[in-house]
Amino acid sequence: MTQTVGELNPPIRLMLTPGPSSVDPRVYRAIATPLVGHLDPWFKTCMDETQLLLRQIFQTENRLTMPLSASGSGGIEASVLNTLEEGDEGIVAVNGLFSDRMYEIAQRTSAKITKVEAPYGNTVDAEDVRRAGKGRKIKIIGLAQGETSSGVLTQLADFRKVADELGALLVVDTVASLAAVPLHVDNERVDICFSGTQKAISAPPGMSPITVSARGEEVMRTRKTKVQSWYFDLTTAMNYWGKERLYHHTPPISLIYALREAMRIVMQEGLAVRWERHRTNQLALIAGLEAMGLELLVKNPAERLPTVTAVMIPKGIDDARVRTQLLDEFNIEIAGGLGPLKGKIWRVGLMGYCSQKNNVLLFLAALEKIMLELGLRVPEGAGVGAAIRNYTQVETASAASR
Repeated sequence: MTQTVGELNPPIRLMLTPGPSSVDPRVYRAIATPLVGHLDPWFKTCMDETQLLLRQIFQTENRLTMPLSASGSGGIEASVLNTLEEGDEGIVAVNGLFSDRMYEIAQRTSAKITKVEAPYGNTVDAEDVRRAGKGRKIKIIGLAQGETSSGVLTQLADFRKVADELGALLVVDTVASLAAVPLHVDNERVDICFSGTQKAISAPPGMSPITVSARGEEVMRTRKTKVQSWYFDLTTAMNYWGKERLYHHTPPISLIYALREAMRIVMQEGLAVRWERHRTNQLALIAGLEAMGLELLVKNPAERLPTVTAVMIPKGIDDARVRTQLLDEFNIEIAGGLGPLKGKIWRVGLMGYCSQKNNVLLFLAALEKIMLELGLRVPEGAGVGAAIRNYTQVETASAASR
């Protein structure tokens, strides 16, 4: 039976999720520009510019820096499979669903992998990792700088020290933090760092930026066995992104256009300014949520990820009903919890283009309306008022410092 399919006409949403985030109109224009071949001389220049911008955002001079044709999970897989082989040992610090995914992928190699855990909402103690690796030859230590599932931010310095003591490569997931949280790959000596395009960079999903240090490259070059995955073998994939420009696979050309434009916008704003914007907007959001009597999953302010705020769902409030009403009435999408946090938290994303003052105030006003309608005692106007006061304090302090 033949059915007619109408013209594609998606709704316009405000994506306050942990990803994907809404994108700048300039990125939409970039993705709609004409296709060229992946070996076209003009596209080679576009690739060079994309790599240049990636190095600036990662703050690195690493030769092996490129966007993988995959989601952030592909970045995890490439990082793990290219470094681990039979006889190796690795340690993965797990404090959420996505750091646990790194552990699960690592377990599928022939290496011996140790999991060092912390409860969701907390950071893993680097000292626990040190104890787990003491007296052993450790190949990699893996962790998430920003754990998307719980909104936890992990500082890297102590893990770098432990990795040095154990002779390990430091592998860091920055899917939820790159371009929103201070990161200096070279200065912090991160050996392998990967991310996703659809979060704070604010490009469409489908690519995973990755950068590998010279030490990491040497480990890959001196493997005794081939990488288990042909597609994610970085030593061959880089032949296409390197000087040789040897065919490896057909990349998502339009997504590369969009990524290039999104990163150009990032650098036009300036990394330091962008990092501060994300911090300021999250602090205003938190002030508003707490004024409404809501609690956060992450108790330590220093461990709160600026891009994802995990809000405890009040007792008696239906998780799905609130999210559905936000979507239906206000075109705002937020996310629920995953794994053990399912039904216990809301995850509110302020990423890249979405991290704006007006979005914070709109969300707080919409949430207050819904909470009141569901019978929760919320001081009227408290959330928006607290956020505005927070913004005013920041603006006053900034003006005084000039």
